[in-house]
Order: sequence, then C-alpha cells, then structure tokens
Amino acid sequence: MRLLKVATCSLNQWAMDFDTNMKNIKESISRTKEAGAAIRLGPELEITGYGCEDHFLEQDTITHAWQCLKELLVADWTDGLLCSFGMPVVKGSERYNCMVLCLNRKIVMIRPKMWLANGGSCGELRWFTAWKQKEPCLEEFLLPSDVAEALSQTTVPFGYGYIQFPDTAVAAEICMELFSCAPVHPELALNGVEVFMNASGSIHELRKMERRLRTIMSATHGRGGVYMYSNHIGCDGGRAYYDGCSCIILNGDVVAHGLQYSLKDVDLVVAQIDLDMVGSLRVSNSSFQEQASCKTKIPSVLVPFKLCQSFTLQKSISSPIEIPYHCLEEEIALGAACWLWNYLRRSGASGFLLPLSGGIGSSAVASIVGCMCQLVVKEIRSGDEQVIADAIRIGHYAEGKLPMDSKELANRILYTVSMESEYSSKLSRLLAEEIGSWHLDVSIDRVVSALLSLFQTLTGRHLHNKQEGGRNGAEISGLENIRSRSRMVIAYTLAMLFPWIHNKPGFFLVLCSTTADDGLCGNLTKYGCSSGDINLVGNISKKDLQAFLRWAAVNLGYSSLSEAVAAHDHSTASESQQDESGIGMTDDEISVYLRLRKNSRCGPVSMFKNLCCKWSTKLTTVEIAEKVKHFFRQYSMHRHKMTVLTPSYLVESSAPEDNRSDQRQFLYNTNWAYQFREIDQLVQQLGEPSET
Repeated sequence: MRLLKVATCSLNQWAMDFDTNMKNIKESISRTKEAGAAIRLGPELEITGYGCEDHFLEQDTITHAWQCLKELLVADWTDGLLCSFGMPVVKGSERYNCMVLCLNRKIVMIRPKMWLANGGSCGELRWFTAWKQKEPCLEEFLLPSDVAEALSQTTVPFGYGYIQFPDTAVAAEICMELFSCAPVHPELALNGVEVFMNASGSIHELRKMERRLRTIMSATHGRGGVYMYSNHIGCDGGRAYYDGCSCIILNGDVVAHGLQYSLKDVDLVVAQIDLDMVGSLRVSNSSFQEQASCKTKIPSVLVPFKLCQSFTLQKSISSPIEIPYHCLEEEIALGAACWLWNYLRRSGASGFLLPLSGGIGSSAVASIVGCMCQLVVKEIRSGDEQVIADAIRIGHYAEGKLPMDSKELANRILYTVSMESEYSSKLSRLLAEEIGSWHLDVSIDRVVSALLSLFQTLTGRHLHNKQEGGRNGAEISGLENIRSRSRMVIAYTLAMLFPWIHNKPGFFLVLCSTTADDGLCGNLTKYGCSSGDINLVGNISKKDLQAFLRWAAVNLGYSSLSEAVAAHDHSTASESQQDESGIGMTDDEISVYLRLRKNSRCGPVSMFKNLCCKWSTKLTTVEIAEKVKHFFRQYSMHRHKMTVLTPSYLVESSAPEDNRSDQRQFLYNTNWAYQFREIDQLVQQLGEPSET
C-alpha cells in the first residue's frame, strides 16, 4: 500500500482583507498538520479573496499577495507539507490567476490558469489573461527580489506541468478548467499523475451542487485518480454566496465531503487514500494503457520528497460515502441565510429594518432572516467561538450573556415595519410574532396627505385613486408612486434613528423584497419601496418563492406563511380576471420568460418559437404572439429601472439585475417593429391570422 493522507478546505475569505484571509489560511494549515496530512489544498485566489474584481488591476494587490506568501514561507507553515496557495501573479506584461505550490519553505511550481471563467457573474477576462502556450511547457519565473532574498530562491518553474515525487505525481487543475470542453486532467492522467488539486471559486446557484459534484466524480471515474476539490464558503464582499462543498474523490467515489451551508470560517475535510487503488484501476483498463503509450508529453518538476506512508494497522482507509442533496426550498433558505449573516457581521451594522407588507416577497425575506437566527443559535450551542463573538457584538449583549433562542436574537437584530392595509398588517404581525422580530405598525396616510396637499397647492389639481373615480394612467400611477416612495423614506428614517432610540451602536440595513419577476417586468416604483441596502430575493422568481414559503411554514415553524401564500394566490386569481389589471402576466408565465430571455438568450422571435412548442396545446399561435409582444413591450419600457435595482443576493443565472448579471441596454424602441413583424409572418405561415 501507498497510503496518502490529503486535506482540502473551504475558507470564508473576504476580498482585500488580508488579515482575515491569512488567519483562515493558517488555521487550515494547523488543522491539516494535526490530522497528519501530506497535502493541503486551499480555494482559488484565497490570499486576496476571489471577489476583488477591479482591485486585481492594482499593483498593490499583487504586492500584498506576495508579502502574505512570503510570511507563510519564511515560517514553518509548509514544513513537511505540500501546500497550494491561490493568488494573482504578474509575469512580464501579463497578470495570471495562479496556484502557487509550496513545500518546505520553497516554491516548487507556479501553475497559471489556462481557461478563465467569463460570462454571467464571472468576469475573469477583465482582470487576468489565460496561459496560452501552444505546447505544454514550464518557463523560469523570476521571483520578486524581497521574496527571492527571504527564500534564498531566485526562480521557479511557471506554466503547465506537474510535480513528480518519488512515490506519486501531483498536478493542478484550476476551477473552470475542470468544467471546460477540453479539461486537462485526462492527459495529465495519461502522464502518470495520480493526485489532482482543484482550487475553485464556485458560487452557489439553485440546483447546481449535484451537477458540480457529478462533474468532479466523472474526472476520475474511468481513468482513476484522487481528485481534491477546494472552494470558498460564505460572502466575500459581493452578491454571491460561495457554497463550499470541498471534497475528495477516489476513482469516481466521494470519500470525504465538506459543508455546503455553514457559518464557519474554516471547514477542513481529510481522507486517507491507498494510491495503489489508482494504479490497479489504470492497469486493468486496456484503452487507458493504449492511449498512455502515445500520450502528449507533459513537463514535470522532480521533487525528492516522499508524500506517502507505509501500511500499519493504525491507519484506516477512507471509504465511499453518500451525499445528501438539499431540495430547492432548503437551498433558498440556507444559502441566503448564510450569505446574510456574513454580510451583517462584516458590514458594521447592528441589525435590519424590513418593510413587511404581508406579500410573498417581504414574507420570504423575513423568513430567511428568521432562518439565519436559527442557524446562529445552533452554532452558538455547538460552541463556535467566532459566531458567539459576532452574535454578542451585533446583538449588543451584556458580557457573559448569550442568545440561546432564535426569537430572542431576532428581537434584537430584526425590526419589521408594516405600512400597508389593515389586512396585510395583520399577516405581518402574525409572522413577526413567529419569527420574534421587533414589530411596528405605521400609518403613512398623513405623510401622503401632506405630499398631496403640496401637489394641490402647486398645481391646483387633486389626485384620486380608482375608488374615488381616478382614471387609469398618470393619476393613479402618480398616487401609487407617492405612497411607495413615502414608505421608502419612512423606512430609511427609522433605520437611521432606531439604533439611537434603542441605545444600540451602528446602523440598520434596510432589506428590500422586490422579486426577480418584479425586476424583469418593471412592476416596481423606482426609488420607492423597491429600494434598500440589500435584497435577498431579487434573483428568485415568485413561483420558486411560493414553494419556499410553503416549505418554510412547516420546516422553519412559521405557519402564518401559508396564509400569505393563499392571499397571493387569491390576489393573482382575481387580477387574472381583469383585462387591464397588474402587468398582464401570471407568475408561471414570467418564470418561463425569465429563463428563456436570460438563460436561453432568446429575443422576441426565438421566444415565440419556443413558446409555440411549450404552449401550443393550450393557446393559439395568435395568443402566444400577443403574450410575447406584451412581455417585450413591458420589459423594454421598464428596463431603465433595472439599472438602479438594490444589490441582490445572486442565486440564479437568470438574474435580471443590470449592474453585474444582465448587461443589456436600457433605452429601447419599445415597438420592436422588425421583430414583431417577423412574428406576425410566422403566425400567418402557421395558418392563423394575426390580430395585431
């Protein structure tokens, strides 16, 4: 037996906070050594944090990364331990995303990323270049002078290659390279590499974890090998939650797996592998043998250091394990709750202010905050020192007192305010009681009346709502917008002054509850109650939120949510019977539009064709054409609103937010004359006259 113990970790890094990042890196190394592992793998760009974005363009960021690496190497952190550290490296005129492989206070090799993640929420091509040498090669990289002097090492191999030890071969494959059309691990395996190290910065998306793990497992299923995968966990300063799931795979089987949703700063997984199982699988595969005989030669670095240990009765071998997958509703709750706790504890805020309307958006946000409080209390009971310290500081607890009940914690950090009708206020109060928030009912009538009086003084006109005989259009919309913007002003006023009133330090973050449906179709008031500091549901459709609320009513213990869903269903059913009410689209329809427009990149014509295939059994082509036209008119008319949407927790690739996720213009010709004309022609070709 060639027994090799390896460790991979998920770290809760914070972009540009080098002290926090170094603390987590050192803790992971200490725990790796305590476990007796020979290899330690950390996540992609772990020294700087993955989400530095344009800070990667600053020379200071590169310099600080080298300073941190030097600090790790001049001490005993890498003694007897092969460590991978993720950081940006400048070589010549190019900036690379690299894994720096170190052992015994020396840099063994620097491996630049060859296929960069770009598109959607990822934009690595803006900050890095890919290593594009036509043939596999290792070049000499000249270390910065201060690093070279400290390490007594002038140069280091740089490029695409692997490390050859006396007892095994180890190579790197960085994040996106595994998921690309042409991954590098197959040819590395043919060159004899048995251990693959993948440093990743993979963000959480609904329904993603199973796809990701399936890809990792397939990398060694037929060709054999040990695949180590490391990922960030938590919020590093942006919209995304990194969902950990660091794991170790042997010959396609999971033998160790880390946490996906966690408040911990360091999550380490360790496995002990018999590398002879890799060799046994490979020599029994005749096609692998034939391909290896004519492989492309990959360069290597020879390191005279043994990683493996001999067999003894005291050394057990890690066995395959089953991975439990979370349902969609759990993913919404746990991912958003973990992201929110990290945002809260790092922002300097002492709580949240949530305008609670009784609708599904604000009810979902309140439930997620309640779920966060439950997770925090669970970690406090387990003795997590970092969570305990953060909870005491944020909740402003007296020394020696701990929040041991989620309602008690919620009462200190979540302030809910109802500014709606009496019926919705009743729903809000019920939910606030179940969660434990500090709740207040506020009438905004006097504020609205004051603004209407001002308007009447200025113009001599008085605005009327529909019940008072107001006409559709500017009059009714103007009145609704005044009410919406009044709620926003009141919310921010209370968020600013409540800490002072309640003798608490800091400030409150205003939580927004505009859904992906509202953002996509412009069903919101610009700078109104759709505004806030952060939004937990801005990338989630109402259809998915309804499922979440039904789940949360049972699994989080907030039974009043069932009534909120029922009220929404009743309201939607009533509106669908009116020709000119709402935005003229159901939740189910918007959910389909959302994914076709963004994920499938459909314009009006291709969306019409897709929907003809989906809906032809229940709608005529004329009806489908009118729905598509209506959607694109609404979308383009209100697109400008998406440029100022509150920053949203990013959990769906179909996110409509303009700033980072959906870079399309915001000035459109809303007639879409060319596209709609082609739709009309298609309708006629299909045998039904258009009613345009």
